[in-house]
Amino acid sequence: VMATRPEPSQQMLVGFAAGCLAIAGVGGAITATSVGTWYPTLEKPSFTPPDWIFPPVWTSLYLLMAVAAWRIWHQAGWRQGRPALFAFAVQLALNLAWSFLFFGAQQVGAALAEMIVLLAAIVWTTRRFAAVDRLAALLLVPYVLWVGFATVLTAAIWLGN
Repeated sequence: VMATRPEPSQQMLVGFAAGCLAIAGVGGAITATSVGTWYPTLEKPSFTPPDWIFPPVWTSLYLLMAVAAWRIWHQAGWRQGRPALFAFAVQLALNLAWSFLFFGAQQVGAALAEMIVLLAAIVWTTRRFAAVDRLAALLLVPYVLWVGFATVLTAAIWLGN
């Protein structure tokens, strides 16, 4: 029995997932530098989720992002999808930058300022996606909500420290 090669579309889905999970891995490695040492010393608000919730939430969000970006590529291709996929790449870079600022550099105020820009970039991306594919935009809604919550959490940590 001869194995069949995956279709290009399936390969692209795997590629988007691998790219998003690679960013997640780099962010996780940065986070690991101080999540067990510096982070526990911070005053945190009562609504701070337990530490164990962050990995599964972020993994799920990165996979939703990957499927959303893949849908844009699938619907519009690289050329027509470029504005939406560019917005996606910008927000992905900003997402990683937050991990560096907060956990790597331990600069809560700078991380908060950057996170406000990140949230705006995610909304911008969602609007770009909606212009191409409504479901792709809907797949980003949990990400918008989580980062909105994370912005409030980061602000509370900044104010408390």
